[in-house]
Amino acid sequence: MVPKQLYFWVALLWTGLIAFFCLMKSSAVPVVQIANLDKMAHAFFHFVFTLLWFLYFKNHFLGMDTFKKVIITLLLSIFFGLLIELFQNVFTTSRVADGYDVLANTFGAIFAVILILLYQKYRQSNEN
Repeated sequence: MVPKQLYFWVALLWTGLIAFFCLMKSSAVPVVQIANLDKMAHAFFHFVFTLLWFLYFKNHFLGMDTFKKVIITLLLSIFFGLLIELFQNVFTTSRVADGYDVLANTFGAIFAVILILLYQKYRQSNEN
């Protein structure tokens, strides 16, 4: 069994990595010529973000309904994505906020939520 604190620290580390990569100078980001790779990276970052924070909430708040945990995690991911875009616009000189990044972040988070809910439904059907 995984210690509850480990979920928190892994989720927090992932959150820090997202912030670091999204706020670093754009000149430090390697240029790769793959269409929409940036958006795929945003979706992936928030997909993993949502899964990790859900695991933390699932194991830390045992009495809370799973659906509430999913909604809280989804809202946290969307809020964090919006906050990072705001920080890019306000606190960096080489980056600007991008609405399509917010959409990609949200898509990644929603995809994670769908996966979580499907897994929960699968587990419940196998328990019966």
